[in-house]
Amino acid sequence: MKVAAAAIGTPSLFPCCNFVHLPASTSLSLSPRLPASIFSPLLIPISGRKKLFLRAENLDCESVEQMDLKKEFPELKKDLYPSIEPYCTGFLKVSDLHTIYWEESGNPNGRPVVFFHGGPGGGTSPNNRRFFDPVFYRIILFDQRGAGKSKPHACLEENTTWDLVGDIEKLREHLRIPEWQVFGGSWGSTLALAYSISHPDKVTGIILRGIFLLRKKEIDWFYEGGAAALYPDVWEPFRDLIPEEERKCFVKAYHTRLNSDTLETQYAAARAWTKWEMMTSHLLPNEENIKRGDDDDFSLAFARIENHYFINKGFFSSDSFLLDNVEKIKHIKTIIVQGRYDVCCPMMSAWDLHKAWPEAEFIVVPGAGHSANEPGIAAELVAANEKLKNVLEGVS
Repeated sequence: MKVAAAAIGTPSLFPCCNFVHLPASTSLSLSPRLPASIFSPLLIPISGRKKLFLRAENLDCESVEQMDLKKEFPELKKDLYPSIEPYCTGFLKVSDLHTIYWEESGNPNGRPVVFFHGGPGGGTSPNNRRFFDPVFYRIILFDQRGAGKSKPHACLEENTTWDLVGDIEKLREHLRIPEWQVFGGSWGSTLALAYSISHPDKVTGIILRGIFLLRKKEIDWFYEGGAAALYPDVWEPFRDLIPEEERKCFVKAYHTRLNSDTLETQYAAARAWTKWEMMTSHLLPNEENIKRGDDDDFSLAFARIENHYFINKGFFSSDSFLLDNVEKIKHIKTIIVQGRYDVCCPMMSAWDLHKAWPEAEFIVVPGAGHSANEPGIAAELVAANEKLKNVLEGVS
């Protein structure tokens, strides 16, 4: 395991060489790709933490300075691409009940990439297109069953993980795409893993963000009081909607209300459920994101579908299903991006995935929470797409 990151900032451990410590603002990338013939890591415990430094090996200082590192490791773009509009949109009937919205943007002849939105129930947004180079990529977005523009809205019937996996295949075939890169964050990472495990031969690369493996301990952390330790002021309105005698399981109590015969009861529960997540998904409060909790149309789909999946344990056969099946996709080039202070999908899940899948590159963004729209995470997601683009172009 090596450290692969930009070397800027503080003085080098070896003054005669161009090596420096990794500053706190730089994301940590654990990758097997750094050539062992050039560097090797030296593990030094300091104040109870392990910090990695680089040691020069069999190289004089002059040769290090003269190395053309930019050529070997091209500088990656990290800024979001400009906003673009889709060149094609449509609706695909995937069952007798469900029709899903899809769109394409970027280059019609480019490398296909499919974006899996979060929630489940969150739907896509125009900003999702901006993570991808529109000259290189053929960008496919779609709204999962019951979400966004897909119909029927907020519908829970025939709505499972495996229905969605089937829909993705139907969409790929409809668009006549032999194989594609997949990109997903939060619940989108869950779906990306489930789809890739089911159809590894159709996946050219994977980018995951804010890892969610949909295990009981992850649901309990966020919905049964764990995250309340960090956000007690935000937790109380979520808690107080439920009578004390029903607080042994908030997911179940909200399930009852989100499926009430009274629409206003559904809306009240949906607003409380959605605001709890919107107010904790950024490291620093994001007012625009928080306001989404006041949108009854959005909140109803978001809360009902999320709760439906969570109370059904993701429709997986075991709590560790995704980790147990990682072996099927270890050969696929994959990059994992995780915010250090992610409250919605805490880093324990990304770390467990990293340990089960050390072949995947693992990037921890120090000053970030959960949302893909936080600057540090957005930058690493753009860079991750650039890395896979370089692989496809044969640059690295």
